[in-house]
Amino acid sequence: MIQTPYYLIDKAKLLPNMEKIAWLRENSGAKALLALKCFSTWPVFDFMRDYMDGTTSSSLYELRLGKEKFGRETHAYSVGWADHEIDEAVSYADKIIFNSLGQLDRFGDKAKGIATGLRLNPRFSTSGFDLADPARPYSRLGEWDMARLEMAEDRINGVMIHYNCENSNFELFSDQLTRIEGEFGSFLKRLDWISLGGGIHFTGEGYPIEKLADRLKAFSDAMGVQVYLEPGEASITKSATLEVSVLDIIDNGKKVAVVDSSIEAHMLDLLIYRETAKLPQNGTHEYQIAGKTCLAGDIFGDARFDKELEIGDRVTIDDAAGYTMVKKNWFNGVKMPAIAIRELDGTEHVVRDFGYDDFLKALG
Repeated sequence: MIQTPYYLIDKAKLLPNMEKIAWLRENSGAKALLALKCFSTWPVFDFMRDYMDGTTSSSLYELRLGKEKFGRETHAYSVGWADHEIDEAVSYADKIIFNSLGQLDRFGDKAKGIATGLRLNPRFSTSGFDLADPARPYSRLGEWDMARLEMAEDRINGVMIHYNCENSNFELFSDQLTRIEGEFGSFLKRLDWISLGGGIHFTGEGYPIEKLADRLKAFSDAMGVQVYLEPGEASITKSATLEVSVLDIIDNGKKVAVVDSSIEAHMLDLLIYRETAKLPQNGTHEYQIAGKTCLAGDIFGDARFDKELEIGDRVTIDDAAGYTMVKKNWFNGVKMPAIAIRELDGTEHVVRDFGYDDFLKALG
């Protein structure tokens, strides 16, 4: 049995997402790039690459990882490329996307050998969180002024428009795409490719993926472009768990089970967005599941079990793939979870473990 804590990626749960992506590619003509900012666990890239067209990145290191470990098509984006990065970035990329006209002015000549794009900000989004809203006031993410876009026209052949965030509402997606067609269509028709970014929750249960395929194809035909999608969470939703063990049980008027993990160190988005983990909810025995760090609010959430918990019992936290492994950290020196894979035949094996040497080398 693998020692907790560990992330467990289940290929049998990953496969349905991959099959939906492959179907959407086939029926819409759109290409799909894995968004490495959400999920960069490369030991399963060999499984995923048969269903996707490549990767998209947010930094030089993600870009290099995509090139070396995933292969296929490699898109390079960064909010700000540095002078010492740009040559290396261009060497890895099939397409490079600049965040601003200023970055294009500065580095465009360096990228003349590859396809070049600019981020377009439509000034609206589906994000319910100000923290993650690319259309927030004074947003630094992309250009929206038509005059500035036209100043870039003869130097780019595509744009990236990332404005969805866990959007499971097809009608909202379609309506906002219509707005983009209306406001920017004359410019977009002069391009070769358009990335619509990520955040479209088309692998979710009940999503009308057939309507999405038709809408993407209609958009592609109307604009005369190759459409790209950048699924992150949609690629890996519900494909992994975080496996933890109970270390202590405290009754202070509420039963609290302290486990060998932490939201701040291992599921940071729960803390950032003030959300709760997807915990067991079967039974009448209620416990608050809490982390082992000194942070008072290190709490995964409330769970219910069909029997009383005991020291050493294991607890499974669902849907733990996205924005977890890429954000794990060494807060309190708590051991990082190992990364394990469950193969299609049910066998499990650890692909990466972390120890004191990793903690030591991260700090000096």
